[in-house]
Amino acid sequence: MRPEGPTHWRCLPFDALAAHTLYRLLALRSQVFVVEQRCVFQDMDGADAQCMHVLAECHRPDGVELMAYARLAPAGLKYAEASIGRVVTNPVTRGSGIGHALIRQSVHMLHGLWGAQPIRIGAQAHLQPFYGQHGFEPVGPIYLEDGIDHIEMVRAA
Repeated sequence: MRPEGPTHWRCLPFDALAAHTLYRLLALRSQVFVVEQRCVFQDMDGADAQCMHVLAECHRPDGVELMAYARLAPAGLKYAEASIGRVVTNPVTRGSGIGHALIRQSVHMLHGLWGAQPIRIGAQAHLQPFYGQHGFEPVGPIYLEDGIDHIEMVRAA
């Protein structure tokens, strides 16, 4: 069942994440990346504290539900370029278009924070068409990361 109500977007530094917000985002990342995708990997990689966190939340009478999330990394942290990573949507939102909204918001917020610049991502290879719709072009070969085919993609400034 999809949550009702409008989606609210926030972009916060790590230190501004309330404990319950941090719990929700780590739970969603674990639910999708570890359980759903059956991928055992070290999600908490030490980079979260240096990143900005994009949150799409639905506020309801019984609480807040995290609908989508992405992590923005400044240039030089993950790649020479700024990057968007840990892109994840709540399974109840699939097919709603929130994934596209998440990428648009992430690009907009990244440029607002650090200026217009190229953005590099390490995308799951099967998602190339999705990211291509947002201006990302594949660069380099497909590589295996945590048992899943990935490819680096860059979006020009």
